[in-house]
Amino acid sequence: MKPCPFYDPERKKGPMKVAAFMSGSGSNIKMLLKREKELIQTKGNSPFHVEFIFSDRSDGACQGERIALENGLPYFSFDIRRFHSLRGLGRTVHTASGLEARKEYDRVSAKLVASFDIDLIALGGYMSVTTIKGCVNVHPADLSILTADGKRRFTGDHAVADAILAGERYLRASTFWTDQGVDTGPLLMVSGPVEVKQTYPIDALKKNTALLNQVVDQHQEELKQKGDWIIFPRTIEMIAEGRFALDDMNRVYVDGKHMPDGYRD
Repeated sequence: MKPCPFYDPERKKGPMKVAAFMSGSGSNIKMLLKREKELIQTKGNSPFHVEFIFSDRSDGACQGERIALENGLPYFSFDIRRFHSLRGLGRTVHTASGLEARKEYDRVSAKLVASFDIDLIALGGYMSVTTIKGCVNVHPADLSILTADGKRRFTGDHAVADAILAGERYLRASTFWTDQGVDTGPLLMVSGPVEVKQTYPIDALKKNTALLNQVVDQHQEELKQKGDWIIFPRTIEMIAEGRFALDDMNRVYVDGKHMPDGYRD
């Protein structure tokens, strides 16, 4: 089967419509909006447009409303913690009842996506697992690195710590097309390297959680700036240009070329 573009700009008029989902500071969403403005200023138009911002938090920890206000965008929030609390579910989705509740929760944002005729959802620091299809996410690890049994090695919330403790010399960020797993969807793009600065021996980090967290935070902040903030908007821009495609075996292509380890500039 011929690879099918994630988005075909020739079949639609105007820019690709994007919904931005976030939970906290929204730094990735701010970079996406910045890139849209840069393209308009330098080229006269952008191949994508952020239509609205959605958050799964309704408290001051989320900056979504402020970002939306600053950029003249509609803003919607639906607090996932309160939603789960009213159903006595906590935050887990790894049960049948939890998954069904998540699908119920997602019906709200799914209606927004349908109402705005959204083409793609940009998950920029969105901390909830979503059952909605058509999402691009960013992860602070090189998802092309595999274990001996072929699974992605550095997934989940502790990916940076796991990579440092495994002795990786460099860290990279990845973008991927989401599926129902945790960081398991088709790999899209991988960032340039951020060198791991081994100020402390790995054994010392393993024994001292506070020290490990300090080292992880330092590296993760640098990776965010040199990785996430570059490849997240770049991936969405390239999708909007019709450059990314997927075949029936979930293999990713860029400009017609198979990219098993992710596109790298």
